[in-house]
Amino acid sequence: MTDTAPPVAVPTPIPAPDQRAERLAREHLDGLAKPLGSLGRLEDLAAWISACQGSVPARPLDRVRAIVLAGDHGVAEHGVSAYPREVTPAMVRTFVAGRAAATVLAAQHGVDLRIYDLGVDDDLSGVPEEVTRYKVRRSSAPLHLTDALTEGEARRAWDAGVAITERVIADGTDLLIVGDLGIGNTTPSACLIAASLGLPAELVTGAGTGVAGEALQHKTALVATALERVGERAQDPWQRLVALGSADLVAGVATMVTAANAGVPILLDGLIAVAEAVTAEDLAPGVMAWCRAGHRSTEPGQRLALEKFGLVPVVDASMRLGEGSGALAAVPLVRSAVLLMGSMALLSDL
Repeated sequence: MTDTAPPVAVPTPIPAPDQRAERLAREHLDGLAKPLGSLGRLEDLAAWISACQGSVPARPLDRVRAIVLAGDHGVAEHGVSAYPREVTPAMVRTFVAGRAAATVLAAQHGVDLRIYDLGVDDDLSGVPEEVTRYKVRRSSAPLHLTDALTEGEARRAWDAGVAITERVIADGTDLLIVGDLGIGNTTPSACLIAASLGLPAELVTGAGTGVAGEALQHKTALVATALERVGERAQDPWQRLVALGSADLVAGVATMVTAANAGVPILLDGLIAVAEAVTAEDLAPGVMAWCRAGHRSTEPGQRLALEKFGLVPVVDASMRLGEGSGALAAVPLVRSAVLLMGSMALLSDL
């Protein structure tokens, strides 16, 4: 197959949030009963949500939803993680039981969370069919040795991401979080960010699950090998996903493109979500305008990508769990920003 385009028509560029609404929102925020600018970045968040909704003041974020995309990675068998990939299916079951960090935070903050298996290296017997219906394959291939996916697998993963997102949006979504689950997933994510931003492996590769010393050096070398293997193909964002991604990462990119095109704002999590977002931006320019950073990961690739796009994290708590947990922890602040905008008195009314 010689066609290198993504498997669906993508508007280029994706229309931006409503700039007039953002301007009016900032004027409204300036008129609230407070010193000018005294709510800091909460005002920026409120204005952004207003722009995404085309509404001033912004409507409350009653329907926040999180999609967690799970998958294993062939590279995990090559010394890049402090944990074995058998942890992934165990964690899927923990999600189903409502005992994972992300499910605890989602329950606390009234966020609807759904988990989907795109590439877990396990049949997940006994897990609800809802979780496994979009499975593409068991694990990706080791990306430093061969392409992570075939073209057909990548297209199936893309279609799955679109279907998952369209279903969530149809249920009503004011704000979307895309989470991740899978041992080894920081390695392909580092590759995607390096390829997108034109950065060397040593700048984007981090500890992931906690590797250090020689193990971190080995992981960095493996990322460099993968980038060298793919070469100029990595300049094409679709081929980048085929060669360096995974089923869950492809689905995540499709999710962000679909959400942005539908006018749904996205609160980014850590390295994996940001890798998906920068790739989505390369495929469909305009996606990033619909994104804000929920938290700052300890991963260097996430920090560099956020700096590239001028995104300042809502929360900086040295988190590196993934699962959407950092973005979920930021939800109360984003909701607070919107509620303050709509409920505070105006100076002119005092």
